[in-house]
Amino acid sequence: MKKLLNKLAIEDMPSFWVLVKQFIKFGIVGVSNTLVHLAIYYVLVLLGVHHLLANAVGFVISVLNAYYWNNKYVFKTEKSGTFRKIAKVYTTYGITFLLSTGLLFLMVDIIGISYLIAPLINIAITMPINFLMNKFWAFRQRDNDKEQ
Repeated sequence: MKKLLNKLAIEDMPSFWVLVKQFIKFGIVGVSNTLVHLAIYYVLVLLGVHHLLANAVGFVISVLNAYYWNNKYVFKTEKSGTFRKIAKVYTTYGITFLLSTGLLFLMVDIIGISYLIAPLINIAITMPINFLMNKFWAFRQRDNDKEQ
């Protein structure tokens, strides 16, 4: 357990609460990303754009939104290495998007879980993974975490 806590940069209770606070902020950003993605998707579909293209455009723009707010609000990182960070954020969200799609297929088509319930289970699985990948890879900067 101690190794896991060290990997998560949890040395004491204050650092634990920093992690919890970041996770909550990450969730808030996630809600805004979902709203941005859906708004773009529906506007484009209503304008006659194919739903798959609308979904792709929504994904690209919502991840850019995620990058901005995670960089500015959640992890508060420096501006240096911006292109590299953006590429890492797109990679992270792309991986969890693929995982989410696979899990959705598995839950609904194989296991038989309701298509209304499966996405909620999916979020409970992919959001912590996405948070950890963003915190420790895309926005890695352990020295500043204690200040947030």
